[in-house]
Amino acid sequence: MKYIISIIGLIVVFVLAMLASNNRKKINYKPIILMVIIQIVLAALLLNTKFGLVLIKLFAEVFTKLLEYAGEGVTFVFGGIANKGEAPFFLTVLLPIVFISVLIGIFQYLRILPFIMKGIGLLLSKINGMGKLESYNAVASAMVGQSEVFITVKKQLDHLPAHRLYTLCASAMSTVSMSIVGAYMTMIEPKYVVTALVINLFGGFIITSIINPYSVDSKEDILDIQDEDKQSFFEMLGEYILDGFKVAIIVGAMLLGFVALIAAINNVFDMIFGISFQQILGYVFSPIAFIMGIPWSEAVKAGGIMATKLVTNEFVAMIDLTKIQSSLNPRSVGIISVFLVSFANFSSIGIIAGAVKGLSEKQGNTVARFGLKLLYGATLVSILSAIIVSFVL
Repeated sequence: MKYIISIIGLIVVFVLAMLASNNRKKINYKPIILMVIIQIVLAALLLNTKFGLVLIKLFAEVFTKLLEYAGEGVTFVFGGIANKGEAPFFLTVLLPIVFISVLIGIFQYLRILPFIMKGIGLLLSKINGMGKLESYNAVASAMVGQSEVFITVKKQLDHLPAHRLYTLCASAMSTVSMSIVGAYMTMIEPKYVVTALVINLFGGFIITSIINPYSVDSKEDILDIQDEDKQSFFEMLGEYILDGFKVAIIVGAMLLGFVALIAAINNVFDMIFGISFQQILGYVFSPIAFIMGIPWSEAVKAGGIMATKLVTNEFVAMIDLTKIQSSLNPRSVGIISVFLVSFANFSSIGIIAGAVKGLSEKQGNTVARFGLKLLYGATLVSILSAIIVSFVL
């Protein structure tokens, strides 16, 4: 029965994507089918095989060790602030982002990351039927972040037509930055974080190939990557340390505001209607949760978490998931966890449009105009990834 529901879910996602398609006649189905198969194989490999479990364990151990190193710095600066036996979210989850950001900066400075991003991007371009730039951008988004990635393609930004710009922005919203992966792993199981990272990459190509189909002329398909201004090693370290701290502060501020706002709205709705706002959203999103493979008895709870992620951000939704996961079956927790690992929410529209506008006023306005369509596509990517995982759990 679960396979029938998952197949129905795939059909629904593809129909929803086709309803928003710019040109259904230009959709190339061959790479789409190939990428769906690759997603299922990779999900099964990571979640259902010894090799996958070893790989995920290794990945998780690396980040656990990195978080330990980050904890040394946090304890040195903030030691004594926390009450004994308690672990404040900002100190234990968000501040380690600073250290991860430093490591990314070092790998960028040594030209290791650009080499990896270009290599994987070129390989992906052979599979997805898209351009080299689009493939590189998807990989780079997952490594350096949804706003920073546009700096690396700054030279080409002004010359990109709207349809190619949409694909670049959709990739940035569908993935998550490596600097924030460690924070996710403190709230949901690492195996679901790693699986989502991998299959979201292909999911972004699948959905954009349907919503925004086009072909790239080989003469136009030039990968011209912007090198960062030459800095000394310690200048670079200082910059990435501050950048990481800014991310931690911004996420912390957004969590403070959104959690408080949701609590206030829930209270108002409860007093007036006898039901919380999140419960209402849960009923609205419950059919989507069901086609993702969530049992109907748990679909309202799952739908509420999904809606919270869309309206606020993935951190707020992950916090909510940790509160109720004991009341859900493990398969449902896995499916929801994979859905949550992406930047697909309303605030990301402003982040991406702002990042592009900072580099190109004209292109920033273009991104703002298709912002809702961008969020629609990125949300379908999250739903698709959750459905793929439902096949193998």
